[in-house]
Amino acid sequence: MATIDVLNTTGEKVAQAELADEIFAVVVKPSVIHQVVTAQLAARRSGTAAVKRRSDVKGSTRKLYRQKGTGRARKGDIKSPLLRGGGVVFGPNPRSYEQKVSKKVRRLALKMALSSKLQGDELLVVDNMEMERIKTKDFLGIINALAADNALIITAEPNENLERSSRNVPNIKVMRTEGLNVYDILKHRKLVLLQGSLERIEGRLLQ
Repeated sequence: MATIDVLNTTGEKVAQAELADEIFAVVVKPSVIHQVVTAQLAARRSGTAAVKRRSDVKGSTRKLYRQKGTGRARKGDIKSPLLRGGGVVFGPNPRSYEQKVSKKVRRLALKMALSSKLQGDELLVVDNMEMERIKTKDFLGIINALAADNALIITAEPNENLERSSRNVPNIKVMRTEGLNVYDILKHRKLVLLQGSLERIEGRLLQ
């Protein structure tokens, strides 16, 4: 079982924590991570692109002129796709881009993402980040001390002061353990786990 230093908000070592090999020592397979990230991004697409068909366009259904005898092409009503302002023939329809990925594969990809951060020396464990007030300057002081200017911070409990202080800081995202996902882990250079969130992640993934 691997161990990692637990830091405080000034970047000093205060303890050590053990990391479960079943979560943080998994062989990383890019194909599995790619499948889950692709599905995750696809699920974010709204899929609401649509056009008006002939039946959706407002207009009269009267035939514009008689079928024969004019020497012109045959025309039906004014909503014909051949006419300006008419319906669209081959436009997009509302659709779902969702890709089904099994729970087992999603969980495996999450373990691989966590393992990749540990293997790349990009995982930090902090004892806590309690802030007395909502102040971006104070939060930046913590980030600079940890050398984590591009990081995903995972908390175990709601922390309003931390969440609001980090809101306007670029490349920083504060998330609770319930929302932990592969895409956000890989998107940010460093992963900062508060000690309480580490216990919850292990409890979630060791079931």
